[in-house]
Amino acid sequence: MTGALIRAFRRSALMLVLLIAWQVATELHVVSAFLLPSPVSVARRLGADAASGQLALSLAATLYRALLGFAIAGAVGVALGILIARVRFVHWLLDPLVSVGLPMPKIVFLPVFVLWFGVFDQSKILMVVFSAVFPVIAASWAATENVDKYMLWSARGLGAGGQALLWEVALPAALPEIMTGLQVALPISLIIAIVAEMAMGGEGLGGDMMQAMRFADSPGVFAGIVAIAIAGSVLVRAMELLRRRMLAWHPEAEAG
Repeated sequence: MTGALIRAFRRSALMLVLLIAWQVATELHVVSAFLLPSPVSVARRLGADAASGQLALSLAATLYRALLGFAIAGAVGVALGILIARVRFVHWLLDPLVSVGLPMPKIVFLPVFVLWFGVFDQSKILMVVFSAVFPVIAASWAATENVDKYMLWSARGLGAGGQALLWEVALPAALPEIMTGLQVALPISLIIAIVAEMAMGGEGLGGDMMQAMRFADSPGVFAGIVAIAIAGSVLVRAMELLRRRMLAWHPEAEAG
């Protein structure tokens, strides 16, 4: 118990120092309260939004778009990555597209998605899918391609067919890298969902922040930042726990 408390303190020490420095700066009027509201006023605003139910509604709207887009991107990305690694025609067809699309900032396509799909949920979710799918494809492709050939040959020698070779040998061996790709895609999904809400409006944490900005509501803007930071931290932690559970059989679990 003591060790867990020490580790928790170490993880949160920097955040505590930053919060104290933030509060001291506002108390000493180093920065205008309009430009940088105090942590206390931001916490009060978060509490008021939570009590009114507005925070829950906005958080639910943002997470719905981010997680649905992430789920679609994960399913499509893993399937395409495996196909690119295993099917020569798919590799020939999609290799140039992935090579160009992976490093490109996908958010530049936001005006195109607005023109094509409007400013409602469909457009925001598809924007999340488009942005998050490329790291999943790249990770799944590399993971499947880098499976130890000797292990595959040994499985074939023991009579494993195509389906068994994929599901019982190649995929388990590739799973750590695939999970890494999904861990990269998850925060991208949240970021893009919030940016899309800021640009297109509507319910959600991003839309609420833009509304607060229009009315010069500084505590409302910073309350949105804190809510996003907490939501992002929880999602990343949940993904780490999922990885640990799914790779409980893997040597990395023992090393961890």
